[in-house]
Amino acid sequence: MNSLDWAVLIGYFGVMVAIGVWSHKRVDNVSDFFTAGGRMPWWLSGISHHMSGYSAVMFTGYAGIAYTYGVTSFITWSFPIALGIAIGSKLFAPRINRLRSRLHVASPLEYLKNRYNLPTQQALAWSGILLKIVDVGAKWAAIATLLSVFTGVSLNQGILITGAITAVYCTIGGLWADALTELGQFVIQLLAGISMFVAVVLKLDDKNIGFFGAWDEPALHGHGKPLVGPYGTVFLLAFLFIKLFEYNGGMLNQAQRYMATGSAHEAERSARLSSILWLVWPVVLFFPMWMSPLLVHAQKPDGSDSYALMTEQLLPHGLLGLVIVGFFSHTMAMCSSDANAIAAVFTRDVAPVVSVKARSWTERSGLIAARVTTVVFLGLSMTVATQVNSPAFKDIITVVIKWVAGLMGPIAIPMMLGLLRTFRRSGPTAALTSWAAGLLAFWLVNYPINWNVDGGVPLQYQVSIPLAVSLVLYVLIGYLKPEDTPERLAIIEKVNTDGDGAAAVPVPAGAGDDVVGAP
Repeated sequence: MNSLDWAVLIGYFGVMVAIGVWSHKRVDNVSDFFTAGGRMPWWLSGISHHMSGYSAVMFTGYAGIAYTYGVTSFITWSFPIALGIAIGSKLFAPRINRLRSRLHVASPLEYLKNRYNLPTQQALAWSGILLKIVDVGAKWAAIATLLSVFTGVSLNQGILITGAITAVYCTIGGLWADALTELGQFVIQLLAGISMFVAVVLKLDDKNIGFFGAWDEPALHGHGKPLVGPYGTVFLLAFLFIKLFEYNGGMLNQAQRYMATGSAHEAERSARLSSILWLVWPVVLFFPMWMSPLLVHAQKPDGSDSYALMTEQLLPHGLLGLVIVGFFSHTMAMCSSDANAIAAVFTRDVAPVVSVKARSWTERSGLIAARVTTVVFLGLSMTVATQVNSPAFKDIITVVIKWVAGLMGPIAIPMMLGLLRTFRRSGPTAALTSWAAGLLAFWLVNYPINWNVDGGVPLQYQVSIPLAVSLVLYVLIGYLKPEDTPERLAIIEKVNTDGDGAAAVPVPAGAGDDVVGAP
């Protein structure tokens, strides 16, 4: 990097902070801070939803997968995300929006206290917070790794720089600042991605390699196959199921985008826009990564440095700075949205239970608590980031794929399926049992069993078994021990119907003729 690249990077950081300061004027209360007061346009929500699902892990971990295996990086990552969000646009987005509009909650988990009970809400809240600290820690480590490649700063210095700047704008402006910075980050990503795409095409042309003929090159042998290596059919199906829950609210920050729109219909439109972006835009981003074996030789065994090396070689100064800014935009978008979501969970769900004073917070006190919680969460995740490459966590992609995908299911199953009429029989017993058993299954499959299986348990089973265990138990216990009380059925009906004319509440199981409503 030279002075021009640094100017672009510093200018970007300045704009992000300025947006946070401007957004501060739109935040008057906790609802504004966590859900934008339900006033966010559907298109802004959709772009924000899309951007908050990225991070620099795409340019490190997934760049390594693209370098090693080729197009499977798209087929087994962004494609199932796009399909999962498309399904969720009908199944989950409208219902999550009604959590705010009809139940008047500011946290995605706030409704669980009435849908199940307080212990269930607390179990999901605490485990979600701890998982997010690890998840965001991996994201900080990923962007700091890239920053070290370009600038030479240490890993810890990179974590401190990116974390501190993110903390400023998302703490000041709340969800409005997150969404508006993500809009700006989307524009930057668009320019940076197209610049890199064009640079790679021109470089291939210089080598007399055609746009389509590149796939016939020996270095890309087998890279055109959709499912290769550990990323086979089972992994694809498992990942689709996981992303259906994760990107429709299971990881909390995407749920806030649905809650922030003005109506259930707008939340649905927001999800559809995000789905289309996930289907189309990653192809542009992945193409240079697919071509990277023809242009660079990765220094790391997993190829995670291939994209950074290619960027340094192909782009002139100025554009290089823009692409580096693109890396930051991904990670800062996801981390700031996660921070806001976790602050909502802590201040709305956890604090009132553990502190008597929190139950009587004024609007001002609640807003201060939300901002303090945001800073604390970011600080904890940055601390974890310094340990991501330790023996406990291993490499970045292991944390993101195995830990997050594997642990998300047991948390998301009770939260997401609890919205649907089909699963109205499943109460607190089903929710807590499925959550605990899913976490236990994750530990068993990834550690004791993995240690005793020759070659280890395949990745697809490591991430899918915990979710499958949670799902089966949640449904099975719901039928064996139905706990659909009138109060719980009333909550379900409120999130399944618009307006004041809610449908008749079904009779609880065993209390008369059962009325089954479609989800």
